[in-house]
Amino acid sequence: MKYLDEFRDPDLALRLIDDISRIATRRHVLMEVCGGQTHSIIRNGIDRLLPDEIEMVHGPGCPVCVTPLETIDKALAIASREGVIFCSFGDMLRVPGSGRDLFSVKSAGGDVRIVYSPLDAVKIARDNPDREVVFFGIGFETTAPANAMAVYQAKQEGLTNFSMLVSHVLVPPAMRAILDAPTNRVEAFLAAGHVCSVMGYEEYDPIAEQYGTPIVVTGFEPLDLLQGIKSAVLQLEEGRAEVENAYQRAVNRVGNVTAQEMVNDVFTTIDRNWRGIGMIPQSGWALADEYRSFDAAERFTVTDIDTVESPLCHAGEVLRGTLKPDECPAFGKECTPRTPLGATMVSAEGACAAYYLYGRFQELEATS
Repeated sequence: MKYLDEFRDPDLALRLIDDISRIATRRHVLMEVCGGQTHSIIRNGIDRLLPDEIEMVHGPGCPVCVTPLETIDKALAIASREGVIFCSFGDMLRVPGSGRDLFSVKSAGGDVRIVYSPLDAVKIARDNPDREVVFFGIGFETTAPANAMAVYQAKQEGLTNFSMLVSHVLVPPAMRAILDAPTNRVEAFLAAGHVCSVMGYEEYDPIAEQYGTPIVVTGFEPLDLLQGIKSAVLQLEEGRAEVENAYQRAVNRVGNVTAQEMVNDVFTTIDRNWRGIGMIPQSGWALADEYRSFDAAERFTVTDIDTVESPLCHAGEVLRGTLKPDECPAFGKECTPRTPLGATMVSAEGACAAYYLYGRFQELEATS
C-alpha cells in the first residue's frame, strides 16, 4: 500500500540496522515513549535486530495503562448507577479495577457503550435527555482536542445531561520524571509522532538541554523507528543532545495551533497521579472552571472507593522502563489477556500486551 509499504521496506531496514551497528561504539539505552511504537518494535522484532550495544526500554506512553486505579474504580461505580449511560473507547472495558472491569459492569446490567468518538457520546446525550451520559475521557495530548471539542459542543448545545470523567496526561512531565528517577538508565528518547503532530516539539528543547538527553520525534512504521534510533545513537556518539524531527511528513515544530487553542480553552493543567508511577506535578489536564459543570468526578460523588493493586503485578516498573514485561514473574502465568493483573496486559498499547501478543511468553515456557 503506497505511503505505508514504503516505510516497511526490509532492504532499507537492514541498511539502517547496519548503519546503527557501525555508529554504535558503546552501550546505549533508548526509550520509546509511545505504546504504539512499543507494539511496532516488538511486532517487527526491531529490538532483536539491533546490535547488542543498543537496548530499547518501554516507557509510560500508554494512556490506558497509566490511568489511576482510583479513577478506574470511580468509572466502575458511576457506570453501575441506574440511569447512567457510560461511554468509553473499547480498550478501557477490560482494564481491571480493584475487583472488576467495565465488561463486568455491562454484564451485570449496566448501560456501558463503546463509542468511536467523544462526539458519539454527545449525540447519545442529545438523543437521551432523560439519562445521564458520561464519557471516559483519557489519553495523552493526541486525543485531547477531540475530547475538548465534545465538552465545548455540549456546552454550546446546553446539554446538561452530558459529563466527562477526565484522566488526561502529558508527555513532557513524564519524561522529566523518568530522567529525575534515581534508577533511571534512559539516555535518549524517541518521542511520539502523533502527540507532536498536535503539540509540536518546542517544549522538548528545555528537556534535551537540561538533562543532556537527545530526543528524536519518530513515527510508527519500522523505517520511522529505525531512522529515529539511528539519529538518537548518532547524537549520543557525537556528544550532542538536541531535538530532531524524523517524522516530518506529519509533524512540524509548532504543531496544530487550532487544536491547541481548543484544548487550552476547555482544559487546565493540574498535578496528576499516574498508575504505577505516582504523582507527577503539572502532568495532566482537567476541565477549566468555565466547563467544570461537565466534570463527572464532581457531578457523581463517589466516596466508597477502596483501591487495591495486585501484589503480583509489576506494571509500574514496566511503565517506568526499569523492567521488561517478560521479566515479571506473573507474565504469561497468573497474568494473561484473559486474566490480566494490570492494564499493560489488556490495553491495545500496553507493553505486556505486545510481548504476549507477539509470542515473547512462549520462550519463557520453553526454558522453564
